Amino acid sequence: MAEKSKVYMMDLRAKPGTNLLDKLEKLVKRAGIRDIDFEKKFAVIKIHFGETGNLAYIHPNYAARMVEVIKDQGGKVFLSDSNTLYTGTRSNAVDHLETAAKNGFNRLSLGCDVIIADGLKGTDYVEVEIDQKNCKTAKIGTAFMDADIFISMSHFKGHEMTGFGGALKNIGMGCGSRGGKLEMHSASKPHILEDKCVGCRKCFDACAHSAIDMRDKKAYINYDNCVGCGQCVAVCQYESAVVDWNEAGVTAAEKIAEYTYAVLKDKPHFHINFVMNVSPDCDCWGHNDMPLIADIGILASYDPLALDQACIDLVREATPLTGNVLEDKGWKEGDDKFRCAHGNVDYEAGMKYAEEIGVGQLDYEIVKI
Repeated sequence: MAEKSKVYMMDLRAKPGTNLLDKLEKLVKRAGIRDIDFEKKFAVIKIHFGETGNLAYIHPNYAARMVEVIKDQGGKVFLSDSNTLYTGTRSNAVDHLETAAKNGFNRLSLGCDVIIADGLKGTDYVEVEIDQKNCKTAKIGTAFMDADIFISMSHFKGHEMTGFGGALKNIGMGCGSRGGKLEMHSASKPHILEDKCVGCRKCFDACAHSAIDMRDKKAYINYDNCVGCGQCVAVCQYESAVVDWNEAGVTAAEKIAEYTYAVLKDKPHFHINFVMNVSPDCDCWGHNDMPLIADIGILASYDPLALDQACIDLVREATPLTGNVLEDKGWKEGDDKFRCAHGNVDYEAGMKYAEEIGVGQLDYEIVKI
């Protein structure tokens, strides 16, 4: 029988003479981050910079302390995320960097640079061969693949499609290029909203498969040639090339697991989950609702799957706060909080599949510090 994955956990008590940043540093060192050889290697910290109007994202001071830890070990560190598929304040690198800076993620506060992994318009990616059930290749933002070492810092929360969002969601969905996000979110190919198309030909020029035709100064997709790469969605500035958000939750979770596998399979990696401000929905919304439970702590592990499972179990065991969405939806003692918040999403199936393909294991042991 395989040894259980160790998940290290700190609570959020801070007595005189210490603080939560010191405790975070102690946590990651106890969890073994110094066993990674960072000397003169590029280390990426994958983090969500927060959508405009959403305040549930991880405080940049925590990221700054992790930058110090990695620099002390000789690493060349930077923070990164990839552009969003939906049109918002993080769908291109210019807006994304501005949003990150406004939310406190900048060179002055962090001590390192922020790099958008898939480039200006989300078209800069590496196609990684994985040969899995749903995806034969994964489209991963280039900066993530170019890095020698991968670190994730994830806000643990609910999610409207996958039930919850933690390390796997942050890595798999978060590291995918815009075309990769299309593959994970949709079972169909993009289409053109004719009334919004201005005939700028950006999609025509960007399509590598000759799948865009121009008729009467409007773009049309030739589905005989279309491979669903999402480049038209990435380059369209008029919200004309759009996605059908129609992938089933279980299949989407499996694809996220496959993309996580692609990111981690050939490099050292380490993961941190913040079980704080456990909002019911994704941080990609321009708001955050009241948390489901009181803050629990911060957990770290080399195994992202065990880490997420430990966080799921902690949230299950916690007493819900009053006045939040669980109360609106009639939660009662014994109900699963994520299932109650999001229509009985079967998130366990995605976790089991992640274990099957070798992302990690579900068996864990918590080590409290």
